[in-house]
Parts: sequence; structure tokens; C-alpha cells
Amino acid sequence: MSPFAELFLARLAIEPAVLVQVQATEGSAPRDAGAWMAVFADALIGTIGGGHLEFEAIDRARALLNAEGTDKPSETMRLALGPSLGQCCGGVVHLRLECVTAAAATELRRRLDVERMPVVLFGGGHVGHALADVLARLPVALHWIDSREGIFPTGLPTHVVCENSEPVQAAVKDLAPGSCVLIMSFSHAEDLDVLTQCLARQRTAQDLPYIGLIGSKTKWATFRQRLEARSYSAEELAHVTCPIGVPGIDGKEPEVIALAVAAQLLQVRSALKI
Repeated sequence: MSPFAELFLARLAIEPAVLVQVQATEGSAPRDAGAWMAVFADALIGTIGGGHLEFEAIDRARALLNAEGTDKPSETMRLALGPSLGQCCGGVVHLRLECVTAAAATELRRRLDVERMPVVLFGGGHVGHALADVLARLPVALHWIDSREGIFPTGLPTHVVCENSEPVQAAVKDLAPGSCVLIMSFSHAEDLDVLTQCLARQRTAQDLPYIGLIGSKTKWATFRQRLEARSYSAEELAHVTCPIGVPGIDGKEPEVIALAVAAQLLQVRSALKI
């Protein structure tokens, strides 16, 4: 689950809330169907898009919270995003407002869980840590691998799984099908070993939709020569993205690289329709 969903359920254990969820949209809208926010008596978790749309929903949700009786109602709202709300999106948002308590936690956990793109990150260096921090906040199921002990931080969310593998390339055979792979280990030798195993797997299974390698064009030229010497074709090597990250973003700071790479993964996610 997302960190926001976990926070919502933790607070729900001690006080009731109204779950406001986008059921459907017509035309242009700030969030798609499935977006949600939890309205507590004095707190909000999540968002359905902000602005007057959200203000109207919060007011109605708190009215439901304050309604007398134990069998509190749920209801729907239809909000046109025009002049009356001071929003120029021009679309229509249909909301469901549902009073919930701790008794609904199991069902809510199932409903609010998002489909996550499987991403495998080889490398626990500075960029790896920065990237893992970003990906942990996105709809990604992260499998983080390094050959060294004591690399991974504590307190990671449940959708981040850490693994020590020595040799590191041995982990490639057990990756989940459909994984997007990022390679950024502490050494070029490890990078090449991991990349070679990924290409070997791709040759037979074709189940790694994205293979990204950190590095410069010069690094990739050197790796390309070595892989060509191992009989990998130009078509096979074209499946490797190097350098990684969306183009046009300057800066070599780990956080900058992490954001550029995360943006590229989101582009891949959209293309794969995950």
C-alpha cells in the first residue's frame, strides 16, 4: 500500500473518517477515478485534486462525520468544475463519500491498494539511495539488490524488498517477469555482469520491458563493444537505455538523477499501461 493509505488506516484505528473517492470523471478533471482523500475531524490524508472541488467535498464530509446516530449515511456528489466552483477545468467529477471506521480496515486495505510497476534496482550507492527514496513514494514495487552487507536503510515500506546477492548478477534469474531493471552498482565490472545476465534473460524470455544502465555515452560505448564481442546483436543492445533519465535535465547530484530516472520510469509505466 501507499504510505498515505497506511497513514490513513493507522489513524482510522483510533477515530472514524469519511473516505472521499473519485468514482468517475467527465471531460477535464484534476484527478482520475480512484483518487481519494480521508477526512477526519481535524485532519486530511490524501487529495482528490485540491481547490474548491476539495473544499466542497471536505465540508460535506465533515457534515457527515457530525451527523447524529451510529448508522451514518454514505452519499454521492456531482461537481461541475466551472465558474460556480471557481475552477476552469470544465469537466465534471463524481464523488462517493463513505463513513468508515476501524471495522472496515481490511476491506479498505484491499480497495486502496494500487497496482504497482515492478522495478528492480541494482546498487545501493548515493544515487541508488536517492532513487529508492523517490520510488518508495510512487506506484512501484521496488526490489533493491546489492552485493554488499549493511547497505540498505531501515524502516522501508512493505513494497520495498531488499536483497543481498553475491555475486550480484545471480539475482537476475529470479526477478519477477515484467520487471523494469535499473543498474547502478558500485563498480563497472558489476554493472557489466548484471547487464549481461539481463540481456541473456531477455534473449530467451523477453520479459524485462526496460533495462536501464547508469553512465555516460562513453561508458555505454565501451560496454557495447564488450557485449558485441559476446555476440549480442545491435537489436538486442538497442533494448538498453544508457544514459538513463529523461533528457534535458542537467545536474549530476544524486537527487537530480533520481528525479530524472523516476520520471522516465513513469513514462515507461504509461506506455505499458500499468
